[in-house]
Amino acid sequence: MVWKSASNGAAVAVPGAWVLALFAALGCGSGDGSSGTLTTSEAPVATASGASAVMPASDTAPAGSVTVYADGLSNPRGLKFGPDGNLYVAEGGVGGSDPAPTTEDCTVPGAGPYTGSPVGSRISRIDRHGRRTTVADGLPSSQTNPQLGSLVSGVADIAFLDGTLYGILAGAGCSHGVPSIPNGVIRVRRNGNWSLINDLGAYQRAHPVANPEPDDFEPDGTWYSMIAVHGALYAVEPNHGEIVQIRTSGRITRLIDISASQGHVVPTALAYHRGNFYVANLSLFPQPPGASKVWKVTPGGHISVHASGFNMVLGLTFDRHGRMCVLQSSEAPAPTPGTGSVVRLSRDGTKRTTIVSGLVVPSGMTFGPDGNLYISNVGFGAPPVGLGQILKVRLPDDGRDGDRDEEGDEGDEDD
Repeated sequence: MVWKSASNGAAVAVPGAWVLALFAALGCGSGDGSSGTLTTSEAPVATASGASAVMPASDTAPAGSVTVYADGLSNPRGLKFGPDGNLYVAEGGVGGSDPAPTTEDCTVPGAGPYTGSPVGSRISRIDRHGRRTTVADGLPSSQTNPQLGSLVSGVADIAFLDGTLYGILAGAGCSHGVPSIPNGVIRVRRNGNWSLINDLGAYQRAHPVANPEPDDFEPDGTWYSMIAVHGALYAVEPNHGEIVQIRTSGRITRLIDISASQGHVVPTALAYHRGNFYVANLSLFPQPPGASKVWKVTPGGHISVHASGFNMVLGLTFDRHGRMCVLQSSEAPAPTPGTGSVVRLSRDGTKRTTIVSGLVVPSGMTFGPDGNLYISNVGFGAPPVGLGQILKVRLPDDGRDGDRDEEGDEGDEDD
């Protein structure tokens, strides 16, 4: 397929197989060993949208604007604003060519065999003028087999805790062709040097979930979202299906085994708001319309459905009015590149508004201190690299739900 860049209108080739590989790598196999059929179409330029959402009860968003805040990124994923006011972005990177060991504990069905490299991904800083600089480099990066599009994973997300930057690795470990470095959380020093504080792969091997998916099992995990809450980090892992708490000492404690009550649903996006966690899922492939959900998870690990009827969710956050925003990577029939969107829910959950549409495999989002929404676009792919973007979405300060403002609790930072 071909996608036209919002910055200059130039055509950019976007292989449809990238998105199919996304399903396999995160654990979205159908469970019957089938891979499904991918269809693609020409994708529109991302716009601040007044189009109807795929769910009912949607209204029209006020006119806004979408601009390319930064480009030239390689598989941008999770992003957060730092205490210095700059935007920090985890980049999955460029993959690698080192084969994974052929031992049973390093073998991945479906997406494997992976190839990887101990270097190849990075964490970038974007200043207010959209200029990129490297904060931490030489981080592991890996890719799926060519039949699934050589989908790249590396650093999956970042978070700040007490002013210190942390990242979570998803493309490391022996099953990803990087046996010298495990998947885990890294601490980044001010000079760019980094060090692992734990081994999440070893934790998952020692603490298996109740209902893993054997046809699609990733021994080292495929960690996706990470947030900072009340002095600790919390991360969600889609392939096994769990949320864990991570202390700065490296100690890991399971908050909830989602698979135990929900089965293999592929949880991806994590947020925190007013005392509770919220987690959304990508669901299985092939995905019927509206198969993704958002669950509320209490600090004690109780889970309940908060909202449903979404498609391929890869991001959650809350705006300054306390309204949940849901990042859909594709509409059904998924995956269809160029149909990604952001849907905003009213505080009481009765109204849904599509505020951005036409996104191409978006992979993360966050609100900035300026109240604007920032989105990682073209967030999954394979070489050639450098097609990834950060989009800036200017939205009117619209609190028409009648809800009072909620300052300082957007759910993706330490609070």
